[in-house]
Amino acid sequence: MNGLGADLAEAEALAADLARAPSAARVALCPPATLIWRMARALKGSVVDVGGQTCSAEPFGAFTGDLSAAMLADAGARLVIVGHSERRAGHGETDAEVQAKALAAMAAGLEPIVCIGETLEQRQAGEAVNVVQRQVAGSIAAQMASGASAVASFCLAYEPVWAIGTGLTPTLEQIEEIHLAVAVALRGVVGEAASRTPILYGGSVKPSNAAEILKTPGVGGALVGAASLKAADFLGIIRAA
Repeated sequence: MNGLGADLAEAEALAADLARAPSAARVALCPPATLIWRMARALKGSVVDVGGQTCSAEPFGAFTGDLSAAMLADAGARLVIVGHSERRAGHGETDAEVQAKALAAMAAGLEPIVCIGETLEQRQAGEAVNVVQRQVAGSIAAQMASGASAVASFCLAYEPVWAIGTGLTPTLEQIEEIHLAVAVALRGVVGEAASRTPILYGGSVKPSNAAEILKTPGVGGALVGAASLKAADFLGIIRAA
């Protein structure tokens, strides 16, 4: 819940810098729903995609305050985050609800970014691997595989809940362990499509640690939080890719 109209200047600065010096990384911004249409218009023709932060699993109806995936697409979004830890914790979203949202997003032509991750208590109890593998099994549906296409139809994002906004970061060994475990679980659900599905890391990613995290085996990108609010910080992460 960050971002007002005045902050579109940061998005425009990001796109301008990437136009001057292109990056091999795919870049997207997922602003609050109030900014999606304006950001999509401001970034039209740039290399920066625009996405939403969540969507309803329902296509339409009497759900006051909710936004369907089709509405996000109509506003200019190309992606949408589903199952973020803050949605799971603060809004009680279950794996089944996250899966339904992901399927609704794909039906509307959006690419879902499906989030998973363990709490500090689960990590300390030695349950981290089991937790994320259960979340993959519950949040991903077999029909989300993109067949013979070489392009992924969705991506996963591992976000250790205890590292989000705290400044704490797992060790590279811990990140690798979870990403490889997630890949195994994903293959069990979507088969060969798992090999072309990026598994992002999210949790206190910043310019100072991005390079080493992105080089960690199994890490296919980053889901960036606070460091994406300023173009200079986000660019530092993008240039590390």
